[in-house]
Amino acid sequence: MSNDNSNTNASSKGNKAISKFQIGCMIFVVVLFFGALVVRWFWNTFRVYVPEGKMAIVTAKSGKIPAPGTILVEKGEKGIWKDVLAEGRYFFNPIRYDVRIVPAINIPLGKVGIVTSKVGTELPQGEIIATSKDSKGVWRDVLGPGVYRLNPEGYSVEITDAINIPAGYVGVVTSQTGKLPEKGQFAGLGEKGVLRDILQPGLYYINRYAYQVNVIEIGMNQVSMTSSAKGASLFNNKSRQASINVALEELESNTLQFQQELRMQNQMSMPSVRNVFEKKMAAKPKKAKADLMAEGAMADAKPRSNAAKMKMPNAPQPQQISADAQIFGLSKVVEFPSRDGFKVSLEMTVEFELLPEHIARIYLLYGDLPQVVEKIILPQVLSVSRLKGSSYGARDFIMGEARETFQKDLRTELEKTLAAKNIIVHNAIIRSVEIPMEILQPIRAISLAREQDMTNVAMQETAKKLGELNTETELIEQRRREVMQETEKLVATTAAQCRQEVETIGAEAALKVAEIGVKQAEFKAKTASLKGETEVKVKFLAANEGALGEGMLAKALGGGDILARLRAAEALNPKVETKVIYAGEGTLWTNLDKAAIALPAKK
Repeated sequence: MSNDNSNTNASSKGNKAISKFQIGCMIFVVVLFFGALVVRWFWNTFRVYVPEGKMAIVTAKSGKIPAPGTILVEKGEKGIWKDVLAEGRYFFNPIRYDVRIVPAINIPLGKVGIVTSKVGTELPQGEIIATSKDSKGVWRDVLGPGVYRLNPEGYSVEITDAINIPAGYVGVVTSQTGKLPEKGQFAGLGEKGVLRDILQPGLYYINRYAYQVNVIEIGMNQVSMTSSAKGASLFNNKSRQASINVALEELESNTLQFQQELRMQNQMSMPSVRNVFEKKMAAKPKKAKADLMAEGAMADAKPRSNAAKMKMPNAPQPQQISADAQIFGLSKVVEFPSRDGFKVSLEMTVEFELLPEHIARIYLLYGDLPQVVEKIILPQVLSVSRLKGSSYGARDFIMGEARETFQKDLRTELEKTLAAKNIIVHNAIIRSVEIPMEILQPIRAISLAREQDMTNVAMQETAKKLGELNTETELIEQRRREVMQETEKLVATTAAQCRQEVETIGAEAALKVAEIGVKQAEFKAKTASLKGETEVKVKFLAANEGALGEGMLAKALGGGDILARLRAAEALNPKVETKVIYAGEGTLWTNLDKAAIALPAKK
């Protein structure tokens, strides 16, 4: 009975343990489930993801109250944070913070970013360029190509073209802020005015609000003074070679077009150019006026704002010309009274050059190239032309020599006058001359008669020279025949002399050969005699020596009979068979001299 009770208690305790474990597992699963929900809610609610190429602007809804008028605040203050968030993952409480994703500032190649700060210390009255990045206004430094993250609530970035100066041009830089330097002096650091250093051809990232760059042609240029009745042309841009890079070509075109618009605004104030434009406008229909407007030559055109100048989205391309030189056509002719009181009008072309080392000084004193032409070159040309031309008579401008003298004097005086202003004059060419008809016709008649008389004299001289030429030709022909005869005679004489010398040399050679033959025969005879004597002596000596040798051999053998027998034995035929018969002791040698050996007969 007691065993049954103990088993029942044990089983009940095991069931209670299992039920507690199941309950614990269920509680853990429920907590894990709710924990996952909380984490997911927290992840979706508090997480902020900033993708690549974007930035996040954070606005704090609570915190320390900033000073009144503050646009951007520091962390811990209420308002828009000054610093933006780059790419990445962040966690913010949506109750306390508002996060806005915006694109980052991307400046492509060939562009610059001009930053205008809305925050910072106030600038002095009239200033727009910020002294530092902690001040309001336009930053002096620009943003080059790349990706930047500036809070658009406090900074605005204007993206515009960089300045690309093409070959054949230089850039004169003018600082637009600062105090003014002394008159006629270049601007230094922090001063407003023209800088001494110029920009060579290339790409530059410059703030056009802080610095203005005037692109000026260098090298050979021309200014032409023509009559307005013949139609004078406005300023044309210098032709240049196209760049290999399409993007750089577009930047060069934009830079030149910007300079063209600046010139058009300045040229409208020049009387000569304005008159030409007004006459061209009056002579063309209304539709043609629109074309002139597209060229930037409207007389009542208003100056554009800086931003419009920098962007120029639909700016026309500069007009291209085939010549390498810049050509300025002005509706002015050189007019002056001649020495004899007649009115003379000249159309001229002056070729001049501006060197790069003088460009900045010229721009500082006189302005852009059209202003140099209008203010310096044109007045000097008119002044020198009138001064020199008044000392000549009207007919001198028709006669060739006097006209050349006037042109030479004019060029020399212009070179000396403009060289003092750093302008090099290469040539001054008179294109046409107009004088009154009442003096022109008599002068033409006199000149025609004079030219006719000179022509007749020239024809007489020509006929005379032709006769002299014929005479000289005949003399030359006669002399040629004489020379030919003398040459033939000289050739024959020389040939005979050559033959005689050849025969003489041949005879002398034959004589020498004969003499050599005689000497050769004598030498052969002597050679034969000596040869015979030598052979006899050799044979005698050989025989004598042989005899002496035989005697010595016989003496060595013991007698002449023994030598005779030896010679006889040597003379035997090798085919002879010799048989020795033994007949007892001493029989053969004792009877050999008495016996004869029978030899077989030769077959």
